[in-house]
Amino acid sequence: MNIIRYFLYGALAIVCLLLWNTWQAEHPAKKIEQVTSIQQNVVPPKQAALTPQKKPNDFVSQTIQKTPEKRIVNVKTDVLNVDIDTLGGGVVRVTLPKYPKILHSKKSFLLLNDNPETIYTAQSGVVRTDEINKPRRPILYQASKKQFVLENGQKNLIVTLRAKTKDSLAVTKTFTFKPNRYDVVVDYQVSNQSNKAWAGNYYMQFTRSGVPPEKKGRFVVSSFFGVALSSPEKSYEKHKFSKLSEAPINKNIKDGWLAMVQHYFLGAWVPNHDTDYHYYSQAGGDNIFKAGMIGPTINLQPNQSHAFQSNFYAGPKITKRLDKLSPHLWLTIDYGWLWFISLILFYVMDFVYKIIGNWGWSIIAVTILIKLAFYHLSSKSYKSMAGVSRLQPKIAALKERYGDDKQGMTKAMMELYRKEKINPLGGCLPILVQIPVFIALYWVLLESVQLRQAPFIFWIHDLSIKDPFYILPILMGLSMFVQQKLNPPPPDPTQAKVMMLLPVFMTVVFINFPAGLVLYWIVNNVLSIAQQWYIKEKYGKIKRK
Repeated sequence: MNIIRYFLYGALAIVCLLLWNTWQAEHPAKKIEQVTSIQQNVVPPKQAALTPQKKPNDFVSQTIQKTPEKRIVNVKTDVLNVDIDTLGGGVVRVTLPKYPKILHSKKSFLLLNDNPETIYTAQSGVVRTDEINKPRRPILYQASKKQFVLENGQKNLIVTLRAKTKDSLAVTKTFTFKPNRYDVVVDYQVSNQSNKAWAGNYYMQFTRSGVPPEKKGRFVVSSFFGVALSSPEKSYEKHKFSKLSEAPINKNIKDGWLAMVQHYFLGAWVPNHDTDYHYYSQAGGDNIFKAGMIGPTINLQPNQSHAFQSNFYAGPKITKRLDKLSPHLWLTIDYGWLWFISLILFYVMDFVYKIIGNWGWSIIAVTILIKLAFYHLSSKSYKSMAGVSRLQPKIAALKERYGDDKQGMTKAMMELYRKEKINPLGGCLPILVQIPVFIALYWVLLESVQLRQAPFIFWIHDLSIKDPFYILPILMGLSMFVQQKLNPPPPDPTQAKVMMLLPVFMTVVFINFPAGLVLYWIVNNVLSIAQQWYIKEKYGKIKRK
């Protein structure tokens, strides 16, 4: 039994995983028609139980409509272009000037929006405790002007909204923007100017369509798309939109955060770390979801005031930015269960990039470094394969001698391997040790926003999308074919035929893979071919002597 069989099994396992992912993408969960309550027999900290409801909780307008222009307050910084709706004070649109929609486009990437078909908005504010489970019209604010711009050299930009409710509650909502920052500090102050007590709760939430903002090609593993949250008990917890109707979020958390996660970008609410919040989700009709948090009840006597503060983030998933904002928020860069290896590989790649200035060459350099790190392990594997290859004439003779006597054939082969001091399984362990590193690097290349629209050379202008001319996948297939020729042929004729078709099949699979991933695979194959050829020649000369 030789190492190529294990390679075949591994390749087929990868193909099966890709086929399963493609099937799931083409057979999405049915739209959810039944509306569920955001609170189900849960007692948030320091407040009475919130009764279940038959109607949807309505912190924002129940009927989703595009926001009228006359209600919009626009805020521009060097990295953010934000629209705030004065009805409710929610963020209804965010574009990112530093990230074009598509390569060479003058349009900025649209993250949040209030289009009914693709809605993704963020709300925060106060609600009376006795109105939590009742549809209500949001507070209508007033702003000093409709356009705010953070000028060069300006340290911060403060946008203030003010309102007074029908029950004489004076409300001030302040957004603080800073240069080169995607996080916004949201301050909220309420003052009871009536002659009777007032009780209410501060909340933060997202409303979003469950339709992914981008579609992947066939055989391409998709990034996580859904709701994520963090708590002291569990640093990172994911909830797919398709699962929220059956298992809604329903827990009390202190020192946590909640986020809407998609490929490359993120929207997040980070509350004060010294307050308990009740986290919830709601699945509604037309595939619209809400997820958020609500704080404990605040009781205000006449002329009393209270202030709240939270952080809102809308931008790229960049480790250093997210880590400064809140613990574990960087885990939304979903590197999978091998994240600890992925993180090391990314920092190495980022270090090389700062020297070279090109992510394509950085991928090549990191691939070479990985190969060097595993050189001795790989050498053992290739030496074992070279030994098996050298014994092919003797193995063929044994096969002819024993015919259909499989037991005798196996015994004779084991004796031959023992005599020649060759371990046919000697190449398995080195390859198994390297697999976690290769998987971790795969997720780094797939998840890192730094590779989005990153050019390489010649026709490769974006490493995060497929090769437009399919040159890289073809080169990858050819490298697999050459590598296969250096391996000893499988003794089983059927297996040998399958192996001949494998490079063609894998080329088809890699057609829609991001160019950066295919580049890594080509470089890895070329380095493996060089090392395998060197070991085979060296080992062969030693044996001939």
